[in-house]
Amino acid sequence: MAKDVKPTRKNLMAIEDRIELSERGHDTLEQKRDGLIMEFMDILDQAQDVRSELDGNYETAQKKINMARAMEGDVAVRGAAAALKEHPEITTQSKNIMGVVVPQIESSRVRKSLDQRGYGLLGSSARIDEAADAYEELLETIILAAEVETAMKKMLKEIETTKRRVNALEFKLLPELNENKEYIEQKLEEQEREEIFRLKKIKNKKEKEEKEEREAEEAAAAAPADD
Repeated sequence: MAKDVKPTRKNLMAIEDRIELSERGHDTLEQKRDGLIMEFMDILDQAQDVRSELDGNYETAQKKINMARAMEGDVAVRGAAAALKEHPEITTQSKNIMGVVVPQIESSRVRKSLDQRGYGLLGSSARIDEAADAYEELLETIILAAEVETAMKKMLKEIETTKRRVNALEFKLLPELNENKEYIEQKLEEQEREEIFRLKKIKNKKEKEEKEEREAEEAAAAAPADD
């Protein structure tokens, strides 16, 4: 690649500017990458906690619903579920983490009173209520897990993208630019040495001619005049 660059002072200055700009960009991307990794580790810790909570809540909800079916009957449980009038509502917004847009999920009508569940006091039992409570808590955990997992995936994708850009600058663009810079500097030094040699040769030739001219004049002056 270096051989394709014309060795001129103008090109050398342009490459030096590109090197300076690329180095600043490399430093900025490195800082961004490190910041993203720190944020990702925080989200990863949160995700692990949410996953553990999700597993626990799912296990609890399964036990509660199995107990309700065993004690109240499957028909009663299905009837209580069918009586639900208001379904949960989920809205999504976005927030910015180190330049990465991640979702922020908000939910409403997840937790309900007996009236909101639709079956009322007479159509319910303590076991069905406990199962409903457990599944409402499970749903809230699922929504939180969805938010955290999505944020984690987006952060990881951005980290990989930033890493590739850092590596491209560090291992490809900057080495090529420095190689071109060294090539131009070497060629300019060679041209400068050749120019110095040429000028010195011209000077020596001129001095020799002047010396010969003086010697000729002195010889002519020393010669006897004709009678």
